[in-house]
This record gives sequence, C-alpha cells and structure tokens, in this order.
Amino acid sequence: MGTAVTLVKDSVPATRAARSAATARTGRPGRRRENLAGYLFMSPWIAGFLLLTAGPMVASLYFAFTDYNLFTTPKWVGFDNFTKMFDDPRWQKSVEVTAKYVVIGTPLKLLLALGVALLLAQSRRGQAFYRAAFYAPSLIGASVSVGFVWRSLFSDDAVVDRTQSFLGFHVGGWVGNADWVLYCLVALTVWQFGAPMVIFLAGLKQVPKELYEAAEMDGAGPFRKFWNITLPMISPVLFFNVLLETIHSFQIFGSAYVVSNTYCGPADATLVYTCYLYQQGFKNSQMGFASAMAWMLLLAVALVTAVLFWSQKKWVHYEEGAR
Repeated sequence: MGTAVTLVKDSVPATRAARSAATARTGRPGRRRENLAGYLFMSPWIAGFLLLTAGPMVASLYFAFTDYNLFTTPKWVGFDNFTKMFDDPRWQKSVEVTAKYVVIGTPLKLLLALGVALLLAQSRRGQAFYRAAFYAPSLIGASVSVGFVWRSLFSDDAVVDRTQSFLGFHVGGWVGNADWVLYCLVALTVWQFGAPMVIFLAGLKQVPKELYEAAEMDGAGPFRKFWNITLPMISPVLFFNVLLETIHSFQIFGSAYVVSNTYCGPADATLVYTCYLYQQGFKNSQMGFASAMAWMLLLAVALVTAVLFWSQKKWVHYEEGAR
C-alpha cells in the first residue's frame, strides 16, 4: 500500500509537467495570433511615430551639423551652427524673451488656476456651468482667431486702451508698445487657465475632509489649513501642473506670431525662441541653423525638467508607496 501511494505521489508532478507542456504547445499559436492582432492595431501609431516623429528628429539632428537651405545638398559643418548661435544677438534676445515669458506667465497662470479651483471646490448652485465657463478658454485660446481678437483688444484706441485711459493710465495700445506687448501674451496665456484648474480641482476633491475637521478643532484658520493641509496634499498635482505648464510655455509660438502680426515685434519684444526658429528655418531658409536651435531648445527643456524632478524631493509629498 505504501509503495502504491509513493508511486502515485511521484506520478503527480510528471502528469502536471506533461499537461503544462501540452498546454504550452497548443497555446503558442493562439498567443502568436493575439500578438499579431495587437501589432496590427498598433501599426498606424507605429507608422506615424516612425514617419512623423522619430524620422524627422533623426533628420533634424543630422541637419543641425550641416549647412542646409532646403534647396541644396546639406554640407557638413560640424558645430558651426552652434557657435554661430551663441554669437547671434537675436538668438540671445529670443532666449531672454522666452525666459521672461516663462518666469512671469507660468506662475500667474497656476496661481489663478489654483485660486479658481479652490472656489469651485465648494458646493454651490450652478457649479457645473462655472466649471465649463472657466474651462472654455483652454479649448479656444490657442486658435488663430483668438490671437486676432486679442491683438484687436490690445491695439491703440481699443477696449483695453480706453479702459486704462479712463482709469488714468495713459500707456496706449500694448501691441505697439515694446515695453508692454510681452505682457499682452502673458495675459493671453493666463486667460487659458482652465486645463490646470480642472487638474487642481480633481486633486482638491481627494483631500480627506477629516483633516480639515481636525484642524478646525485645533483652532486652525483658513490660511493654516491651506498651508498645512491643502498644499501638502495636492503637491503631486501641483508638481504635475508646474512641469506641464513650464514645458508648454517654452513652446509658445502661435499667439506670439499672430499678436505681433507675424514679425515678432516691435523691436523683437515678442521674439520668443520658436518664433526666431521659424524665421531662420522657413523665412531665411537656414534649416541647419534652425535644427540646431530646435535641439538646443530640447536640451533646455530637458534640463529644466530634470531640475524640477530633482527639486520635488523637497516639496512634493506622496503617499507611502505611491512614488
């Protein structure tokens, strides 16, 4: 009897192994068909990525080291485009204008988005309407038509000019004033605060109400509750918005191009980086120089992104195990 039991026990692993091998043999064709179907559905995205993203990136990296004007064969010049770039005063001006736009526009946009999100997080009548109304500018703000409307609003003797004159500020139209036209672009990007507002609102909804109740029992006021509870709890959302909006600010082009009437002025006051890149590549046919500028922009954005990720360790608070 003991011998029989031993034989049965010894045969169980062998039987399981045989069944696993049979299942693997019969399952391979089905798995291959599933993989093939998956790759077939992914093929439009893969083709688009290779032809419209990866391919042009590799080509632009090559053109960055060449003298190429779109009409002749590229000529290898090494790092000449980069050295020429750093010696170009207009390139330096574009870096200055872009940095100023990012430093001023991004914080103002996020502050307004957070402030409105705090108001909309409270239960009130017509809340859905207000959310949709505040989000709408983010959907239409990047369009060319809005750029034309914005230029009309800030032109000489337009609505903004008349309003500020009525209040005693005689500045004139912002569009034609080199000292104020950049702030016209800043106002346009701040007006499009709807997207980060929605993200902030989602983060605020996740803050436990018990924390506020406990803080009130300890005598905490609105400011202390915001500083000690709200900000730490939504810090991951804040980090995401800061990262996303900073990258978007570096990429500004359409609004600057339209508001300045395609010449990024006056006096290069709205000569943002991408606008100068466009001028060099498609107006001056200096595609090699423009490609070098594009890669410098990519490196700058990557550096800023790396600094933000490094800094998050000091001010972003994740739930344990969620990092």
